[in-house]
Amino acid sequence: MSGPSMESELRYPQGTVLAVQANFYQVQLDPEPPPPTPTLLCTRRTRLKKVGQQVMVGDRVVVEEPDWEGNRGAIGDVLPRHTELDRPPVANADRILLLFTLEEPSLDPWQLSRFLVKAESTQLRVELCLNKCDLVAEEEQEAWRSRLQAWGYDPLLMSVKTGWGLEDLEQRLEQGITILAGPSGVGKSSTINRLIPQANLRVAKVSGKLGRGRHTTRHVELFELEQGGLLADTPGFNQPQLTTTAKELADCFPEIRRRRQGDDCHFSNCSHRDEPGCQIRGDWERYEHYLTFLEEAIAQDTAQHHSGEEESSFKSKAHAGGERRYEPKLASKKYRRQSRRRQHQTLQDLCEELDENG
Repeated sequence: MSGPSMESELRYPQGTVLAVQANFYQVQLDPEPPPPTPTLLCTRRTRLKKVGQQVMVGDRVVVEEPDWEGNRGAIGDVLPRHTELDRPPVANADRILLLFTLEEPSLDPWQLSRFLVKAESTQLRVELCLNKCDLVAEEEQEAWRSRLQAWGYDPLLMSVKTGWGLEDLEQRLEQGITILAGPSGVGKSSTINRLIPQANLRVAKVSGKLGRGRHTTRHVELFELEQGGLLADTPGFNQPQLTTTAKELADCFPEIRRRRQGDDCHFSNCSHRDEPGCQIRGDWERYEHYLTFLEEAIAQDTAQHHSGEEESSFKSKAHAGGERRYEPKLASKKYRRQSRRRQHQTLQDLCEELDENG
């Protein structure tokens, strides 16, 4: 990662990348000192591309030689990141806000658990918000709240349609960068439209046949909240892929973290599955979720291990048209051809030996 020079840090304005589309970057400039324009459409300097420096949404950047009249500029440096995510590609995020619904579609504990584990694997702070609470009775709302508190989360119940709970949500988002995620059709775009009316995101209805919505977000973009903070909308997806290793999975469950603090397990490498004397397994609701995810993680770890072994026995070879294919490496020994001088000496020695035996 290229670090900013002291000269560029003093001469040029800095800002935050709000959106990335093709080879252009929308940069929101810092308010101090007040810039002539709040945002610039920027390109990336060639030197950053040469060193492989990617520019991501959320990056803090230095804009060189801004063209104030044309609202253009060029990103010359990327400041060091304190967090970095690949999916979604966001830098410097502070928290993940998972948005689900109590009804339309109804809340699926298994799907919610999978999203929570994926969010926990980022090591960012995880917030949980349940939308459309106006569609269920108060008793059911409280039942879900108590249930999720046992999981280790304090969910915020709200209704984008009525506006109830939005003020509490704004307070949770007033600082830093928040990544908004969740399955399709839960109201992510509607939530952003209520919090940031100028965003004007396209909203899709929930499918009656499938019971879920169609995702309308095509790329990651940051939106500025009135009370401060930035909110990142992410493309909708229904089943996030778990990339956590088997060893890391237990840290993604607050229930296990809490029990570890209480010394309920005396083994540092315990998988909490069938080890004798483990007190963590079996007495909490999501334990079956944990076992299923653990099997998935073990299978992924095994597949990656075998993949690494297979790649080590193959070599990449160029073919016609620039295509590269993997072919088995030959396990034969390499023999050096004798030099002509050595061959001549060997022949001469043989002739002398024949003469002696004459």
